[in-house]
Amino acid sequence: MGPGDRKAEAAREPGTAEACTDPYLRCAFNGAAQTALGVAGSALLAHSPQGCEYLVNNAFAWQECDYMETFTLCTKLCVDEIVHGGEDLLARTIREAKGLPVSALFVISACGPEIVGDDIVAVCETMQPEVPFRLIPVESAGFRGSQYDGIDIALDAILSRLVKGGADRVPGSVCLIAPHANANPTWIADLEWVKQVLARMGVPVVATLTHRTPLGEIERAASAETSLLLSHDAGQKAADRLASEYGIEQICRGIPLPIGLSNTARWLTGLGRRFDREKEAEQMVAGGEKMVMATCRRKWPMARFFLRTPAAIVADATVGIPLVRFVTEDMEMTPEFIALYSSHREVRELLGRELADLGLRPKLVYGTDVYKTRRGLGEVRPRVVFGSTIERHAGEGLGVAYVVELVRMMRQFRFINREYFGYTGVLNLFEAVQNEWIMRWRSKEKRYEARW
Repeated sequence: MGPGDRKAEAAREPGTAEACTDPYLRCAFNGAAQTALGVAGSALLAHSPQGCEYLVNNAFAWQECDYMETFTLCTKLCVDEIVHGGEDLLARTIREAKGLPVSALFVISACGPEIVGDDIVAVCETMQPEVPFRLIPVESAGFRGSQYDGIDIALDAILSRLVKGGADRVPGSVCLIAPHANANPTWIADLEWVKQVLARMGVPVVATLTHRTPLGEIERAASAETSLLLSHDAGQKAADRLASEYGIEQICRGIPLPIGLSNTARWLTGLGRRFDREKEAEQMVAGGEKMVMATCRRKWPMARFFLRTPAAIVADATVGIPLVRFVTEDMEMTPEFIALYSSHREVRELLGRELADLGLRPKLVYGTDVYKTRRGLGEVRPRVVFGSTIERHAGEGLGVAYVVELVRMMRQFRFINREYFGYTGVLNLFEAVQNEWIMRWRSKEKRYEARW
């Protein structure tokens, strides 16, 4: 058994990685690219066949990179390199890229080169003296798991190779982790909302891992006093490492992210208590709830038509878990089917606590795929589904009246970033439900001829 075979076998061991069940989740290669492309002033080199580069393009769009500022390269491995190894081609590509105006080059490997035993770490170490930028190898073959596993792999490489210890602690500061591990198609607005909340509380953000993050900011990440994980799907390993190596306390752990009225109030209260800004937190909660109530009185959302309507939630854990309380309390529906893309222990425990607190006993599916989702929808027959374009098709013929597309899977349906976090996020979710309700009643046929 060669080194590539051992790597592949280790990745398949139970409990080491989640299965990649496309189209809900892409592979680890995609997740690593998502994370690396969040580092500003860097470039990404995919050591892969050209087909895998399409996953890099997807990650490029997910991070909303500017094609005038961000460089992506690919070794474009062919049959000869896949069979006999592509280390020479990788070294030559790195050498040809030495003129790029970047501070770091992330080298990520796909399945083929790792299976045949290409050692990108050794190649990067050999080539480092020849180039003016940092070389960051990330062994992220698709067989290592889902995109969430790839995010964890890339974050570990960043913490290992870029973060510098020994820096003076910044009192009352925070490091934000994995905001991009989020199926909200406009997750960048969620990140901006978090930063605005922290700024109002006077809490400095030392680093964001990762979104448009300069290399110098990453190097100072160890100077943060606390860490704040913005995903329930990935990034926990990075938070644990920051805690164990640098003594950085993780805050707001074990509570759903701030989607919906109750979750937002609980999350803001937790932040205020930790940073001794309880008064500011109370003001944000009171002001936000007043704004939501006043808007609903004026706009008359259609929520009143959904009282006790059976509903389903099919999403990532980051969005899906907090949606449970939003759907139950704010929309007053009854979640009868919940399918999450993730399946690791912390996701199960967090969702279990939420369901026990709400007194709900829905049908649950963890690590769902399209077949499991359709089967679950067929058994439960919900009236409303909170999910993606996939569920609109998967629910055909099952009596699903409304599919509220909140998470992006097959198409990009938002051009303007709009948050789900916080109180404006509540209104954005109400609006999505209302628009689906209205579109349900649109005319299916053209009934008249225009006069012009």
